[in-house]
Amino acid sequence: MRTVIFDLDGTLADTSGDLIAAANSCFRGLGLGDLLNVEHDAGTALRGGRAMLTLGFSRVEGFDQDEVDRQYPFLLNAYAEDINSHTVLYPGAMEAVEQLKSLGYAVGIATNKPEGLAETLMQSLGVRNEFASLVGADTLPVRKPDPEHHFEAVRRAGGDPLQSLLVGDTATDRDTSRNAGVPSVLVTFGPGPDDVRALEPEATIDHFDELIGVVSKLIG
Repeated sequence: MRTVIFDLDGTLADTSGDLIAAANSCFRGLGLGDLLNVEHDAGTALRGGRAMLTLGFSRVEGFDQDEVDRQYPFLLNAYAEDINSHTVLYPGAMEAVEQLKSLGYAVGIATNKPEGLAETLMQSLGVRNEFASLVGADTLPVRKPDPEHHFEAVRRAGGDPLQSLLVGDTATDRDTSRNAGVPSVLVTFGPGPDDVRALEPEATIDHFDELIGVVSKLIG
């Protein structure tokens, strides 16, 4: 079965507000105040917790990678406690998923967010049951950009890895698809659309309305 696998953060949903809030709770706990803001740091937020902590600590003196590692569990706890105050699905995302399913495609999720957090978020958004699979950062011994992460999401969705593609928003997604030997479609409506185009994926989309046409051209 032809299969479309979606990244989560920055692709299906803008999670940057809740992620930054969790990171700032760590900084406040150290007496540093809020070191990140959504307007300027959303792109870093969508690259993960350690990237946010690293950026925040780069703005003050006296903190190094050891502190990033110490604070990371606290960030995950803070995020789990308040995972959906600001998160929104991107316009047209679920309509595109429904269209794909109606046309006979399997759909799933491959994310470098820990599986438990991804499950909790998708349940809270009320859309988890629309996806046949969800593979997180800790589901397997490997994660994106290892191709097995993508392949497992495809298999769990009941699809054929040779007839699949990955929809994402970062170099990690592009590299995952190349390592897997499948096409990538990168969205431009998240932070840094020019950077996305520079990654030279097989296709980009400016809105989920364009996805069906692109998918049909790439995998039939």
